Amino acid sequence: MSQEGVGVDLETSLGYLLKEASSALRVAMEEVLRPLGMSVTHYSCLELLAQQPGLSNSELARGAFVTRQTMNVLLQALERDGYVTRPAEAPVGKALPTRLTPRGRRSLEKASAAVRSVEARMLAGLSETEQSEAFRVLQRMIHSLRDDNEGV
Repeated sequence: MSQEGVGVDLETSLGYLLKEASSALRVAMEEVLRPLGMSVTHYSCLELLAQQPGLSNSELARGAFVTRQTMNVLLQALERDGYVTRPAEAPVGKALPTRLTPRGRRSLEKASAAVRSVEARMLAGLSETEQSEAFRVLQRMIHSLRDDNEGV
């Protein structure tokens, strides 16, 4: 029985290749973050807070590509371990703005250096022009997919 025209040819699927690249990047990041006692989600949360202090649980979840429930569990652990602080009561509405502590900032500095080394390794075989073009192409793909979803 022929399967012609059924499914996706994984050898030529750009989507599958992007997923494979994403998976390889995540594995490499986990390898350098694990000795620091972090996961990629843990690192992402700290990085987001360093760049945008006061984000809510929902905003952090979106930025780290996890559910609100997963982020809530992580934030409770980060708060318990002294990496972040959150007020006992929301200053406005229901959202508890989260901020890094000095311990969180120190931990993030080490993690950021480790993640930058992974990204440098990933890009090592590309010229600066190729890196810039890859960045532009990926951004266009993301915008195309998001723009298409906004009309749905």
